[in-house]
Amino acid sequence: MTAMWKSVWAAAAICAATAAVDAVQQQAAGTRREPQFENSEVRVWKSIIMPNQPLSLHRHDHGRTIVALKGGTLDVVDAKGATTTKMTWETGKAYWLDADPPNTQHGDMNKGTEPIEVIVVELKNDVKL
Repeated sequence: MTAMWKSVWAAAAICAATAAVDAVQQQAAGTRREPQFENSEVRVWKSIIMPNQPLSLHRHDHGRTIVALKGGTLDVVDAKGATTTKMTWETGKAYWLDADPPNTQHGDMNKGTEPIEVIVVELKNDVKL
């Protein structure tokens, strides 16, 4: 193989690798949950809710603490996309949210212009006495 062809193949490999990295970075730039820690007592994740990119429908069977890393106003929406509740979280503040009512699901929608980032600490064994 000539030096020229080796250079062409090397350039093609670099372009392919760059495209793969760009695709991963674009995927990572969207609304997502990032697991942080889990044991028998708690499940912890970081949620990043980008503007106009809702978290899909889900539910919380346990109470949880939210710590706002980057605050904002979050619309809690039902299956039809209608806002049922608005929650305003201040950066650096912590909040308590009870378990969701039985047989319900919700989505989280950030209608602002900046991402909202929170750490969620969900209890696994929260039995009401």
